[in-house]
Amino acid sequence: MGKRPIWARIIHLIDELCSMGKDLRTKCALFLDRDGVINMDTGYPHRIEDIVFIDGIFEFCRRAAALDLALIIATNQAGIARGYYAETDFLSLMEWMKGRFAEEGIEFLDVYHCPYHPQGIGQYCRVSDERKPAPGMLLRAMRDHALDLARSFLIGDRDSDIAAGKSVGLAGNILFAPGYRNSESQRVDSDADAVVATLSEAAVWLENRVRPTSRKLDRFE
Repeated sequence: MGKRPIWARIIHLIDELCSMGKDLRTKCALFLDRDGVINMDTGYPHRIEDIVFIDGIFEFCRRAAALDLALIIATNQAGIARGYYAETDFLSLMEWMKGRFAEEGIEFLDVYHCPYHPQGIGQYCRVSDERKPAPGMLLRAMRDHALDLARSFLIGDRDSDIAAGKSVGLAGNILFAPGYRNSESQRVDSDADAVVATLSEAAVWLENRVRPTSRKLDRFE
């Protein structure tokens, strides 16, 4: 039997690659906002001395990683657009923060940031489809890492975070609202799939969604 024509082999290769692409899009992620979820939002934090880690963030990330969720930071950084600090300051701080997480045995797959704002200055003054609530950072992560967004999750402390996750059909969107149960003034009206007061609660919610267990049946025995 003779060799197939070159064009037939090319078409066959394309078909195989397309089929592989469908199979490869199996990586799932947890998108984390930075300020207000990973560290306290102290007002445009951009120096090491500004960073106060949220209680339980390291353990939360370890538990998420144990669920085979790739950890990705997606953060609006309007402070760059407003001229409060340079983009290089943000990048340097993130290197330090990733180092601290590495010391705790935690690695981030990637970090995405949006330095633009409609009321920014200079080159950063513009509307961007990567600024949450727009989903540009999440979509870029999907393209960069072949993510399955329908099986991925997000945690943020603002409605704009939740809106970004909802718009791309994530499996679950968690609103982190510390102390909301302790104050009538902090009742939360949100489109989030879950509203939690602690990162420990967020971890339990994720574990129940990603890896349901039979423990729920124990109470009926």
